[in-house]
Amino acid sequence: MATPSIQLLFGPMLLGVFINMILYGILLSQAYHYYQTFKRDAPWIKYLVLYLFIVETINTGCDIAMMYQPLINNFGWGRVGKVEATRYFPTLFAAEPIVIVAVSTPIQIFFAWRIRLLTKSIILAAIVVSLSFISLAGGIWTTVLIVKVQEFARKPELHWPALVWFISACAADVLITGVLVVALTKRKTGFVATDDVVSKIIRMTVHTGMLTAFFAIADILFFMILPVRGLLCCAFRLTEELTSALCHFQRTALNFLWDLALSKLYSNCLLSTLNSRTDLQVFVGYQSQQRNGNGAPSSSANRRNMDVPSDERGGAHVLGSSMYELETPPKSFDRRSDTVEFGITITKVVETRQDPENIILTTQ
Repeated sequence: MATPSIQLLFGPMLLGVFINMILYGILLSQAYHYYQTFKRDAPWIKYLVLYLFIVETINTGCDIAMMYQPLINNFGWGRVGKVEATRYFPTLFAAEPIVIVAVSTPIQIFFAWRIRLLTKSIILAAIVVSLSFISLAGGIWTTVLIVKVQEFARKPELHWPALVWFISACAADVLITGVLVVALTKRKTGFVATDDVVSKIIRMTVHTGMLTAFFAIADILFFMILPVRGLLCCAFRLTEELTSALCHFQRTALNFLWDLALSKLYSNCLLSTLNSRTDLQVFVGYQSQQRNGNGAPSSSANRRNMDVPSDERGGAHVLGSSMYELETPPKSFDRRSDTVEFGITITKVVETRQDPENIILTTQ
């Protein structure tokens, strides 16, 4: 069999590591912003962010070492070194699948928790959790087989565990995105300010959720389709020259353009979700100023467009920062729809006229 192309084998892996490191820099910035801004978040959320930071740091180091072995350690060994580098997986390659699922699983469980709060559906949350654990099992299975297989030429033997891993992860991501979009769409009230905020959350949910799903689909397609050509040519016993040429597809690594960025995408998507609460507060504050001028409604038309919660006595006030925390809303807001995504409580303010001279705002 002819020597596989170094460009197709290690080129995508090296580019994947570059993308991984760029996303790691973005992760550092987002983690710093989170800890500086949301100091009052629940401790378990802070620990989750810390856990992701530690795992991603280890992952970045492992990826650099993974490429150092074939491109530096084996450099200068002549033909022997080239054969070793192109025949066997890098030693730390086995760590990649288990690190990805170690990151994606808790993040998917976090969003399952948000689905449970938002929709009150235990079944939907349980399905997401089940898919995440199936993905975890598939990632562990893939790692075990990589240690056992070791050779690029036997890469097709990894297909079944990789299918379990990627398909379940992709299904979980799509389900999370779909459920959150549907649930948030139902929370639209018909009030301009509230609907603008909900629409902004929906757009961000689609962007973050579908991004990880897209990379997972691209990874599995590149992983499955290219090696299949090599298997087909070998199965049908074509001419030696044609078989030798086509079977190079067995030892390509184009899927690593997507694979090596996956864990960082999951972590960045979660942190983007957490940090976006700052932008939403600014967005709502700007809308409040635009509609209310100096903070108080000046006409009946303005009051109809206001989406502000009322206290127990019916007095209107501006949305506070506590409304954006990732906690269950306090009991004083029991009369309103609670547990909206990102901790935002949506309130309908309905104007009723009981007296020609007095307008009373009541909360539904």
